[in-house]
Amino acid sequence: MTNQKKRTLNELLKKPIVTYSFLAIQLVVFLLMTIDGGSESIATLIKYGAKENMSIAMGQWWRLVTPMFVHIGALHIIVNSVTLYYLGIQLEGIFGHFRFALIYVLSGIAGNVASFAFNDAVSAGASTALFGLFGTALMLAETFRHNSQMQEMAKTFAIFIGLNLVTGFMSTSVDNSGHIGGLIGGFLIATAISVPKASSDLTVKRILSGITYLIAIAFFIAIGFKKTQIGL
Repeated sequence: MTNQKKRTLNELLKKPIVTYSFLAIQLVVFLLMTIDGGSESIATLIKYGAKENMSIAMGQWWRLVTPMFVHIGALHIIVNSVTLYYLGIQLEGIFGHFRFALIYVLSGIAGNVASFAFNDAVSAGASTALFGLFGTALMLAETFRHNSQMQEMAKTFAIFIGLNLVTGFMSTSVDNSGHIGGLIGGFLIATAISVPKASSDLTVKRILSGITYLIAIAFFIAIGFKKTQIGL
């Protein structure tokens, strides 16, 4: 490989390519939904992968992943896309591409599993994963307590988290269970994955966080499945 090609590859790897990829996926899905019946149609939402409890209980487990790329209306995708862009470029730079992708997807799964357990409505949106990124910022502040930049970032996000949760509790259209699940899941999985070259002193904490995440996922799936079966 020539020096020019190496420089080009290195420059590409420094860009938040995972953030851009997630943005592209959700924008393409939104465009397809708009053309194919509209993004606010329940039938279209379910067709494109929204969280629908009965379908999940019947074996469509992929609906615990796909809802984070499906959005309901133009305002929904605009707000989530802007949030993903600003959070993503910061956190992807800190964690690296692979770790960031894992945190985002596993946070979204945690939020969707919590929604499956506690919210019967059809739901969708990147906010489960985005709240996971908020949880990741809190994890960074808790892990690097002497880093003033991390502390300031966490304070800003803590205010935003509080406002969103209060708004969510006041609105029946907001999936707060998904938000809280994503927030907790993001904190746990970010702790388990940690930053590159993490201190060996964090090993036990990382293992316990990973185990807690897995137990929580299994527990919420069991609750959701039991509630759905009762509904039958």
